[in-house]
Amino acid sequence: MTAARTGTALTRITEEDIDAIAIGAAVLGTGGGGDPHVGALHAKRAIREHGPVPVVAVRDLDDAGIVAPVGMIGAPSVSIEKIAAAEELVTAIDLLEQGTGQRVAAIMPIEIGGGNSLIPIAAAAERGLPIVDGDAMGRAFPEAQMVTYHLAGLGPGTTVLVDAQGNAVLSRPVSGAWSERLARVLSFEMGGSATMIDYAYPGSVVRDVAIPGTLSTARRIGELLLGAELRDEERIGRMLDELGGTRLFDGKVTEIERAVSGGFTRGRAILAGTGDDRGAGFELDFQNEMLLGRRDGVLAAVTPDLIAVLDQSTGHPITTETLRYGARVTVVAFPCHPQWRTEIGLATAGPQYFGYDVAYEPIEELALRAEEARA
Repeated sequence: MTAARTGTALTRITEEDIDAIAIGAAVLGTGGGGDPHVGALHAKRAIREHGPVPVVAVRDLDDAGIVAPVGMIGAPSVSIEKIAAAEELVTAIDLLEQGTGQRVAAIMPIEIGGGNSLIPIAAAAERGLPIVDGDAMGRAFPEAQMVTYHLAGLGPGTTVLVDAQGNAVLSRPVSGAWSERLARVLSFEMGGSATMIDYAYPGSVVRDVAIPGTLSTARRIGELLLGAELRDEERIGRMLDELGGTRLFDGKVTEIERAVSGGFTRGRAILAGTGDDRGAGFELDFQNEMLLGRRDGVLAAVTPDLIAVLDQSTGHPITTETLRYGARVTVVAFPCHPQWRTEIGLATAGPQYFGYDVAYEPIEELALRAEEARA
């Protein structure tokens, strides 16, 4: 899933680009990654004050320049009310430089999802640095070790967490799993969310592990869903065509369970079918992000493939913390990046890691089987 497939690559990000990136990132974020509206406000204000942000392609990164992934960690339900200050972003970068003795050359999203695609843009504008057109997930995942760096056998390195009270913690976890454990506890004590930097590596490493073009892809998705050239009923279909996605279900939310637990927003949504899906039911499980979907009890899509919930009329994405009873939605799915379909990728973010007693099956195979069953 790259910019080459979905449109022209970004060369700089202006205030006018932010709304499209926010919409597209929320689709790719599978319901998580933080609130896109809050992230968009951060990015717009920073660009307004400091000017457009230059964009560097993954392939064009300098070998030695340190790339710092900046984002938020915590429960998305908390981040709506506990909004990070711009000072947190600058403090986190300063602390990373102090702790490593190296200057940051570029900022990168750790994930392409919701607010965590926009907070890095704000950080780049604040520090006058370029933003990398890529990320380390190709979607959003709930845990810190669920990144392509980990799949490549790399540790989190020097890790920074900063909160709104001025607390700043620098640590050097021995593994991605320990980074997640430590950061989750700290972010909980910091009020449920915090600014975080981890996996800061030189460009030579980032070129090998990052998933390229994801900010450009997000902008293209946003352009499709916001554009006036398409009617409401055409937008979702056009996006699915361009991304190789699948429409899973049209329905109305009839039940939703959601709670903040262990530093995550966890829950389940039940849908009753509408339109061609009338008479059928659909169930979604989430932990910050949508992880598993079942149609009438039969597996329809599962992590690490992407599952997104969209407003049925506009196609705009609905995050896990804003999904509401009565909403009329369309559930869609997209293939994940091939790195997640490897043995280590599935061990890191596949269904069995999250406790689901199902085997991973690619969305392409599940969709074909469902189509044959309904024929």
